[in-house]
Amino acid sequence: MNVRLRGVKKDPISERYFRWMTDLVCDCEYAKGLSWDALFRELHQTTFTYILPMDENRAMDGIDLRYRFGYEEDYSRDELLDLDDRECSVLEMMVALALRCEEHIMDDPESGNRTGRWFFEMIDNLGLSDMDDEHFHRDRVRFVIQRFLDRKYEPNGKGGLFSLESGNHRDMRHIDIWYQMMWYLNSILYERRL
Repeated sequence: MNVRLRGVKKDPISERYFRWMTDLVCDCEYAKGLSWDALFRELHQTTFTYILPMDENRAMDGIDLRYRFGYEEDYSRDELLDLDDRECSVLEMMVALALRCEEHIMDDPESGNRTGRWFFEMIDNLGLSDMDDEHFHRDRVRFVIQRFLDRKYEPNGKGGLFSLESGNHRDMRHIDIWYQMMWYLNSILYERRL
Protein backbone atom coordinates (compact mmCIF):
# COMPACT_ATOMS: atom_id res chain seq x y z
CA MET A 1 0.00 0.00 0.00
CA ASN A 2 1.48 3.32 -1.04
CA VAL A 3 1.04 6.14 1.44
CA ARG A 4 1.07 9.69 0.14
CA LEU A 5 1.78 12.56 2.48
CA ARG A 6 -0.08 15.80 2.02
CA GLY A 7 2.09 18.69 0.97
CA VAL A 8 5.01 16.42 0.03
CA LYS A 9 5.84 16.21 -3.66
CA LYS A 10 7.73 13.26 -4.99
CA ASP A 11 10.72 14.33 -6.98
CA PRO A 12 10.13 12.86 -10.44
CA ILE A 13 13.81 12.30 -11.27
CA SER A 14 14.36 10.53 -7.94
CA GLU A 15 11.43 8.24 -8.63
CA ARG A 16 12.56 7.55 -12.18
CA TYR A 17 16.05 6.77 -10.89
CA PHE A 18 14.65 4.40 -8.27
CA ARG A 19 12.55 2.60 -10.91
CA TRP A 20 15.52 2.43 -13.29
CA MET A 21 17.66 0.80 -10.58
CA THR A 22 15.00 -1.73 -9.66
CA ASP A 23 14.43 -2.59 -13.32
CA LEU A 24 18.12 -3.46 -13.62
CA VAL A 25 17.79 -6.26 -11.06
CA CYS A 26 14.11 -7.25 -11.13
CA ASP A 27 13.33 -9.56 -13.97
CA CYS A 28 10.80 -12.37 -13.90
CA GLU A 29 13.36 -15.11 -13.33
CA TYR A 30 15.22 -13.77 -10.32
CA ALA A 31 12.46 -11.64 -8.76
CA LYS A 32 10.16 -14.70 -8.93
CA GLY A 33 7.33 -12.52 -10.22
CA LEU A 34 6.96 -10.88 -6.80
CA SER A 35 6.82 -7.21 -5.92
CA TRP A 36 9.79 -5.95 -3.88
CA ASP A 37 8.96 -2.24 -3.76
CA ALA A 38 8.86 -1.88 0.06
CA LEU A 39 12.17 -3.69 0.58
CA PHE A 40 13.90 -1.77 -2.19
CA ARG A 41 12.63 1.55 -0.85
CA GLU A 42 13.93 0.67 2.62
CA LEU A 43 17.31 -0.25 1.14
CA HIS A 44 17.33 3.02 -0.79
CA GLN A 45 16.42 5.11 2.25
CA THR A 46 19.30 3.61 4.24
CA THR A 47 22.74 5.17 3.83
CA PHE A 48 25.50 2.72 3.03
CA THR A 49 27.99 3.13 5.86
CA TYR A 50 31.17 1.11 6.07
CA ILE A 51 33.82 0.17 8.57
CA LEU A 52 36.62 -1.02 6.28
CA PRO A 53 38.27 1.77 4.24
CA MET A 54 38.28 -0.22 0.98
CA ASP A 55 34.48 -0.38 1.05
CA GLU A 56 34.49 3.31 0.15
CA ASN A 57 34.95 2.01 -3.39
CA ARG A 58 31.55 0.32 -3.18
CA ALA A 59 30.00 3.62 -2.10
CA MET A 60 31.66 5.41 -5.01
CA ASP A 61 30.33 2.78 -7.44
CA GLY A 62 26.86 3.38 -6.03
CA ILE A 63 27.16 7.12 -6.55
CA ASP A 64 28.52 6.57 -10.07
CA LEU A 65 25.34 4.65 -10.83
CA ARG A 66 23.52 8.00 -10.79
CA TYR A 67 25.63 9.18 -13.73
CA ARG A 68 25.09 5.96 -15.63
CA PHE A 69 21.36 6.55 -15.17
CA GLY A 70 21.78 10.11 -16.46
CA TYR A 71 23.74 8.96 -19.48
CA GLU A 72 21.40 6.09 -20.38
CA GLU A 73 18.25 8.15 -19.80
CA ASP A 74 19.65 11.31 -21.44
CA TYR A 75 19.67 13.64 -18.43
CA SER A 76 22.10 16.53 -18.20
CA ARG A 77 24.50 16.80 -15.28
CA ASP A 78 22.47 19.74 -13.99
CA GLU A 79 19.30 17.64 -13.98
CA LEU A 80 21.09 15.06 -11.82
CA LEU A 81 21.92 17.58 -9.09
CA ASP A 82 18.80 16.52 -7.17
CA LEU A 83 20.26 13.01 -6.88
CA ASP A 84 23.58 14.29 -5.52
CA ASP A 85 22.27 15.67 -2.25
CA ARG A 86 22.76 12.42 -0.35
CA GLU A 87 25.31 9.73 0.27
CA CYS A 88 25.21 6.32 -1.39
CA SER A 89 22.28 4.16 -0.32
CA VAL A 90 22.48 0.45 0.43
CA LEU A 91 20.35 -0.21 -2.67
CA GLU A 92 22.67 1.82 -4.91
CA MET A 93 25.70 -0.01 -3.58
CA MET A 94 24.10 -3.43 -4.10
CA VAL A 95 22.80 -2.69 -7.62
CA ALA A 96 26.19 -1.25 -8.63
CA LEU A 97 27.94 -4.31 -7.21
CA ALA A 98 25.61 -6.70 -9.05
CA LEU A 99 26.27 -4.79 -12.29
CA ARG A 100 30.04 -4.90 -11.76
CA CYS A 101 29.81 -8.60 -11.04
CA GLU A 102 27.91 -9.29 -14.26
CA GLU A 103 29.55 -6.83 -16.64
CA HIS A 104 33.18 -6.97 -15.48
CA ILE A 105 33.64 -10.45 -14.07
CA MET A 106 30.92 -12.97 -14.90
CA ASP A 107 29.83 -11.77 -18.36
CA ASP A 108 28.76 -14.75 -20.44
CA PRO A 109 26.68 -14.07 -23.56
CA GLU A 110 25.43 -17.67 -23.58
CA SER A 111 23.99 -17.25 -20.06
CA GLY A 112 22.41 -13.87 -20.75
CA ASN A 113 22.23 -11.02 -18.28
CA ARG A 114 22.43 -12.36 -14.72
CA THR A 115 22.60 -9.04 -12.87
CA GLY A 116 19.37 -9.97 -11.10
CA ARG A 117 20.86 -13.27 -10.02
CA TRP A 118 23.81 -11.64 -8.27
CA PHE A 119 21.55 -9.06 -6.66
CA PHE A 120 19.02 -11.58 -5.35
CA GLU A 121 21.79 -13.86 -4.10
CA MET A 122 22.90 -10.94 -1.94
CA ILE A 123 19.29 -10.42 -0.80
CA ASP A 124 19.04 -14.12 0.04
CA ASN A 125 22.32 -14.20 1.95
CA LEU A 126 21.30 -11.15 3.96
CA GLY A 127 18.21 -13.11 5.00
CA LEU A 128 15.72 -10.88 3.18
CA SER A 129 14.47 -13.20 0.44
CA ASP A 130 11.13 -13.59 2.20
CA MET A 131 10.53 -9.83 2.43
CA ASP A 132 8.50 -9.29 -0.73
CA ASP A 133 5.68 -6.74 -0.48
CA GLU A 134 3.16 -9.25 0.90
CA HIS A 135 5.48 -10.31 3.73
CA PHE A 136 7.41 -7.10 4.39
CA HIS A 137 8.26 -6.34 8.04
CA ARG A 138 10.05 -2.99 8.37
CA ASP A 139 11.56 -3.68 11.81
CA ARG A 140 13.00 -7.01 10.68
CA VAL A 141 14.42 -5.46 7.51
CA ARG A 142 16.00 -2.60 9.43
CA PHE A 143 17.57 -5.05 11.89
CA VAL A 144 19.04 -7.14 9.05
CA ILE A 145 20.42 -4.12 7.21
CA GLN A 146 22.01 -2.72 10.36
CA ARG A 147 23.52 -6.11 11.21
CA PHE A 148 25.11 -6.12 7.76
CA LEU A 149 26.40 -2.53 8.05
CA ASP A 150 27.81 -3.21 11.53
CA ARG A 151 29.40 -6.46 10.27
CA LYS A 152 27.74 -8.47 12.98
CA TYR A 153 26.94 -11.37 10.71
CA GLU A 154 28.45 -14.87 10.89
CA PRO A 155 32.20 -15.37 10.25
CA ASN A 156 31.44 -17.34 7.05
CA GLY A 157 29.51 -14.31 5.75
CA LYS A 158 25.97 -15.58 6.34
CA GLY A 159 23.89 -12.50 7.06
CA GLY A 160 26.20 -10.33 4.97
CA LEU A 161 26.19 -10.04 1.18
CA PHE A 162 28.25 -13.17 0.45
CA SER A 163 28.89 -16.38 2.32
CA LEU A 164 31.28 -19.25 1.84
CA GLU A 165 30.80 -22.90 2.64
CA SER A 166 31.32 -23.82 6.26
CA GLY A 167 34.72 -25.45 5.60
CA ASN A 168 36.28 -22.09 4.75
CA HIS A 169 38.35 -20.56 7.56
CA ARG A 170 38.28 -16.91 6.46
CA ASP A 171 36.39 -14.49 8.70
CA MET A 172 34.33 -12.54 6.17
CA ARG A 173 33.58 -9.81 8.73
CA HIS A 174 37.16 -8.55 8.37
CA ILE A 175 37.30 -8.65 4.57
CA ASP A 176 36.13 -5.82 2.31
CA ILE A 177 33.06 -6.45 0.19
CA TRP A 178 34.96 -6.70 -3.10
CA TYR A 179 37.15 -9.55 -1.84
CA GLN A 180 34.14 -11.23 -0.26
CA MET A 181 32.50 -11.20 -3.69
CA MET A 182 35.65 -12.53 -5.38
CA TRP A 183 35.90 -15.43 -2.93
CA TYR A 184 32.21 -16.15 -3.31
CA LEU A 185 32.39 -16.15 -7.13
CA ASN A 186 35.49 -18.33 -6.98
CA SER A 187 33.59 -20.80 -4.82
CA ILE A 188 30.68 -21.06 -7.25
CA LEU A 189 32.96 -21.28 -10.27
CA TYR A 190 35.23 -24.00 -8.92
CA GLU A 191 33.22 -25.73 -6.24
CA ARG A 192 29.62 -25.58 -7.45
CA ARG A 193 30.24 -25.02 -11.16
CA LEU A 194 27.91 -22.46 -12.73
